Amino acid sequence: MKVKITETVLRDSQQSLIATRMPFSDFEGILETLDNAGYYSLECWGGATFDSCLRYLDEDPWERLRKIKAVCKKTPLQMLIRGQNILGYKHYPDDVVRLFCRKAAENGMDIFRIFDALNDFRNIEVCIDEVKKCGKHAQGCICYTTSPVHTIEKYVEMCKELESMGVDSIAIKDMAGICSPKEAYDLVKAIKDAKIKVPLFFHTHHTTGMGPMTLLKAVEAGVDGIDCAISTMAGGTSQPATETMAYTLKQFGYDSGLDMDKLKEIADFFVPVRKKFLDNGTLNPTVMGIKADILKYQVPGGMLSNMIANLKDMKALDKFDAALAEIPAVRKDMGYPPLVTPLSQMVGNQAVQNVLLGERYKNISKEIKAYLRGEYGRAPGEVNQELIDRCWKPEELVQGRYADSLEPAFEKTKKELGDKARSDEDVLSYIAFPQVAEKFFQSREEKESNTVNYTIEKKED
Repeated sequence: MKVKITETVLRDSQQSLIATRMPFSDFEGILETLDNAGYYSLECWGGATFDSCLRYLDEDPWERLRKIKAVCKKTPLQMLIRGQNILGYKHYPDDVVRLFCRKAAENGMDIFRIFDALNDFRNIEVCIDEVKKCGKHAQGCICYTTSPVHTIEKYVEMCKELESMGVDSIAIKDMAGICSPKEAYDLVKAIKDAKIKVPLFFHTHHTTGMGPMTLLKAVEAGVDGIDCAISTMAGGTSQPATETMAYTLKQFGYDSGLDMDKLKEIADFFVPVRKKFLDNGTLNPTVMGIKADILKYQVPGGMLSNMIANLKDMKALDKFDAALAEIPAVRKDMGYPPLVTPLSQMVGNQAVQNVLLGERYKNISKEIKAYLRGEYGRAPGEVNQELIDRCWKPEELVQGRYADSLEPAFEKTKKELGDKARSDEDVLSYIAFPQVAEKFFQSREEKESNTVNYTIEKKED
């Protein structure tokens, strides 16, 4: 039996370990080998990469995608997209969602893993529809979590709903690495027994130490593909190691199609990259260990690394354990949302605020207020009514799909930006992250101006 393996080193692996701070130059030299290693796909875009490129790396995320595609012509490129949230932290109008999908496809994206943080599939239908219209692979995603309102039967129903929406495949996304080997086996088996026809993929993290066992049991239950990270960027809050899983699967009679010699070459390439981030403090050893208590707190890898970075910046790292302990309480108040972006950041930030201010909900973030209003969709469980009443009147609450109330924004924004934006892609970057994109545009102009001036001076010399 063939098991498809997706490599995450270019996106989720580095997002989970180093908060997505890896510049293109750090992996450019290994792209050709990645393309020839036999992977099912290379996850390389979406998630936090877009924001991080503009905000921290002074890179155009669209140009990064084009550069990767220019080298990786054999292996499909894969991205993570947050449905109506696209890559940001709020819902965007349908015209923006559709154009973003179209431009991502035109710039080289092949597989779109599409999710909604609340598993409210009204918020991914437009994205799925546009990806299909572009002739690309639409992978519907279920965010896995455990709570009194999340059951195997509920997840099977979600799979049936996704299949009816026309997805090409389905992914189970275990963001925090909390799905145990038994739970993975039972869940995958139940989905397969329900005669879901599209391929099924499984994504987890090694945060709790269960990752490799969970993936193996998912494979035994019949899953079609799994996500792994090359060993030098695996483990901890990242994914289980690619080589380890390929080796193990082979002994059990499964074929991953991976070239072990090329995997060795890829792993060796990232040794100095990893060392650089360890030496400069970006890779905090805390995220490399196993935290079994995450089984209680359910904190995803990216959320954990971001919490540590934020508390470190505020010189409040001593509050980390208290903030971690506050997360389940905030999550219960919110109706048990799966802790995945943007909900993971929102819940995490609110927990940090509750701890730092010494009083629960003394300050309620604008994002949590929007969530309480219903702007992010239907909560899986019952939301704390007292919090809703503190923020909103009954007539102010959202009824139906929030995006239906949003006016088209692309053409209006394009006109406002004028020549600041050089392309439709620039306009989309600005819509997603206005201040960050504007700063990037300015920096780009200055760099080009300096290059021109330097060239003129050299000619005069």
